[in-house]
Amino acid sequence: MDRHLDFAGVHNFRDLGGYRAEDGRTVRWRQLFRADALSSLRPADGQRFRALGIGTVIDLRYPYEIAANGRVPQYDGLTYHNLSVEHRPYEQAALDPAIEPARYFADRYAELLADGTAELRRALEVIAFEAEGPVVFHCRTGKDRTGVLAALLLVLLGVAEEDVVADYALTGLATERFIADWNADPRKPPLRWPGYGQAPEETMRLVLAELVAAHGSVAGYVRGLGLDDVAVATALRDRFLESVPADRRRD
Repeated sequence: MDRHLDFAGVHNFRDLGGYRAEDGRTVRWRQLFRADALSSLRPADGQRFRALGIGTVIDLRYPYEIAANGRVPQYDGLTYHNLSVEHRPYEQAALDPAIEPARYFADRYAELLADGTAELRRALEVIAFEAEGPVVFHCRTGKDRTGVLAALLLVLLGVAEEDVVADYALTGLATERFIADWNADPRKPPLRWPGYGQAPEETMRLVLAELVAAHGSVAGYVRGLGLDDVAVATALRDRFLESVPADRRRD
C-alpha cells in the first residue's frame, strides 16, 4: 500500500496507515490521511479524491487563507470543519536566513499547542467520536499545523516516537515542489529563508520531549484540553487500528 498519494495539485497527501502500535496492531490503511491544502486539488484530481471515500475534512488553516485560496470542493456525504489551530501568524519565506529551522519550528509548534487548545480539542473529538468514513486533515503545506495534529493522533494510537518523528520528516520529500510553486507565483516575494518547507526530525523530537516535560505525557496534554484521554485513545484505537498478519505488515 502506498503512503504517498499523487495528485496534480496537492504535493503532500499521505496515508497514516501501516504504522505499528504498541499493542501489536497497525494503523488501518486508507482511513486516516494528512495533506497540504485541498483547495489546490485540480479538476483532474477530483475522481481520485472522491474514490477514497473521504467523509470528513478538517481544515486547520486561518479563515483568511480559505477566503483567499478556497477550500475542498463540497460533495454529497462530505462533512467539513474549519478549526484554525494556529493563533499567531508568521511567514516562513521572509525569515532571517540565519534562523535555525529545527528550534524555530519547535517554538512555533509550542505556541500552537498553547494557543489552539479549543481547536485541537474539537479536532480530536471529531476524529475519535464523530467522523463518518475516512478522515483527512490539512493546512497549507501539510507540515506544521497538520504535523502537530498528526503527532498527537499517532501517539494516542500507540505508535512509537521514532515513527512519529519519521512521519513528520516525510514532508521533506515535497519541499522542492513547494519551493517551485512559490517561485512560480508572481504574487510571491522572493524566498529569503532557506528553511522554508523543511521538516527536520529534530523539530518533532523537541516538540514531543517538551510536551512530556510540561504535561507528563501526550495523554496529560489531552487531559489538559478537557478531554478524557483514555476514552479518546480507546475510541481512536478501536476505529483506526487493526490486527494484521506479519507477512502483510509494512512499516
